[in-house]
Amino acid sequence: MDTIKNAFPYLMEGLQVTLYIFVIAIILGFLIGLLVALLRLAPIKILNWIAKIFVDAIRGTPFIVQLFFIYFGLNSLQIFSMDNTTAGIVTVAINAGAYFSEIIRAGIQSIDKGQTEAARSLGLNATQNMRFIVLPQAFRRMLPTITNQAIISLKDTSLLSVIGIADLTQEGRIQASATFDAFNVYLIVGVIYFVVIYLLSLLASFVERKFVLR
Repeated sequence: MDTIKNAFPYLMEGLQVTLYIFVIAIILGFLIGLLVALLRLAPIKILNWIAKIFVDAIRGTPFIVQLFFIYFGLNSLQIFSMDNTTAGIVTVAINAGAYFSEIIRAGIQSIDKGQTEAARSLGLNATQNMRFIVLPQAFRRMLPTITNQAIISLKDTSLLSVIGIADLTQEGRIQASATFDAFNVYLIVGVIYFVVIYLLSLLASFVERKFVLR
């Protein structure tokens, strides 16, 4: 119990870092996903091609390789300097964005094309149709899948400790080394992750009942 009591404040500090990175990365990831999805659906083939290469490259490589490439690889070029927290946010955002893009694209394509034709008959242009007609309906359909991907991205943040980010996993590693009580420390780390993900799942279920199933 003393180990948990002493380690808990440090683990909470790590949790704050984890949630900070997660929230910013998921917001950026969704915006990236929306942009890439629209490029995949654009009538210009070169844009489709670029977006497809991006998605295939991210989905076809391990997260940790992407992390090392962004943090160590890009920094080695000495064009600009990126600290580990920024690199972590960028990596999670790009990774999530690639998966979000496919979810969003599928959601948009699931909307009946007849609604687009109806929007045109009402005088709406393509941008207005996407903004006011297609996206609101598509979002309601893809919300559960987006939530699942967000949870996966939250779990992926545990890998950011390999570049020295003082997240929950890293603080757990430090406390396990300091106390020589790895069992209890990593047990509480696992419990904290479980509680956070469970609460996120409950929030997602509430939002789904509120906006999707009504």
